[in-house]
Amino acid sequence: MFTGLSAFPLTPLVDDTVDEPAYAGLIARLRDAGVDSITALGSTGSYAYLSREERRLVVRRAVENAGSVPVFAGIGAMRTSQVQALADDAQDAGAAAVLLAPLGYQALTEDDVFGLYQDVAAGLSVPLIVYDNPGTTHFAFTTELYGRIAALPNVASIKIPGVPVDAAAARERVAAIRAVVPAHVTVGVSGDPFAARGLDAGCDAWYSVIAGTLPAPALALTRAALAGRADEANRASERLAPLWDLFAQFGGSLRVVAAVAEHLGLVRPGSLPLPLRGLDEAQRARVAAVVDELGLASQEAPAAAAGARDPGGDRERARRRAPILP
Repeated sequence: MFTGLSAFPLTPLVDDTVDEPAYAGLIARLRDAGVDSITALGSTGSYAYLSREERRLVVRRAVENAGSVPVFAGIGAMRTSQVQALADDAQDAGAAAVLLAPLGYQALTEDDVFGLYQDVAAGLSVPLIVYDNPGTTHFAFTTELYGRIAALPNVASIKIPGVPVDAAAARERVAAIRAVVPAHVTVGVSGDPFAARGLDAGCDAWYSVIAGTLPAPALALTRAALAGRADEANRASERLAPLWDLFAQFGGSLRVVAAVAEHLGLVRPGSLPLPLRGLDEAQRARVAAVVDELGLASQEAPAAAAGARDPGGDRERARRRAPILP
């Protein structure tokens, strides 16, 4: 369950309210494409901007529309008691796992973060994914802290923030993490430009921003990488380089992905929670031009059929590799 491609969809808003029909459409699209899991309420899902009631609703709608695809739910919040309440809501809604990033207004120490995971993991009935996202949390995990947290009950996977550019250094990085975590804990790469390199270096999963809106190219890259076709995966990533460039140029992936989804008519304009205003008109035009130049919209329907036809391929291998929790 914690291998392959996990897609992180937007949580679109309209008139400062969750756009339930649009969100259901995004989830159904991912289900039909054949992604291995769907992560609701990741950073791409704007979890930190939503109330508890909104987050409970989002997880329910994700589970209702995901079919047999497992749904992971983000539960990050400022206080441990709030995280625990969100974990209860996610489990009640049918989430297959929860995803936790350590949020803090005051700078967190390693002991603060370990205590958070210790307290939350103890009360779970589903697996937990450790969400290392220093770009938004401003907390950087050490390798040693990975090991301490991975030894806790119910911890099933670690989402790392990319790998080094050099292939040998990337393999060393993944190997160093594996050396300190139990065998059942998978390692998933994030930071979409690092996906091919991370999977080639030995990561089990890609926790993907772009897959939440454009699952087809993300699936092609993932399937090639996990089948050992590193050159093909690297070519797929290089083809998407114009998107990665936009992420860097426009200050991150969220605004770009929202502009892609709006350009494709998947969500309404102004889908981000205020005060996030998205890209300006010229920037949106550039995003639209890249999507059209790469022919990304036309890839989605064939990919959905291909994903559904993979009973003996990577998806089955991923199921066989799923961790058994202690």
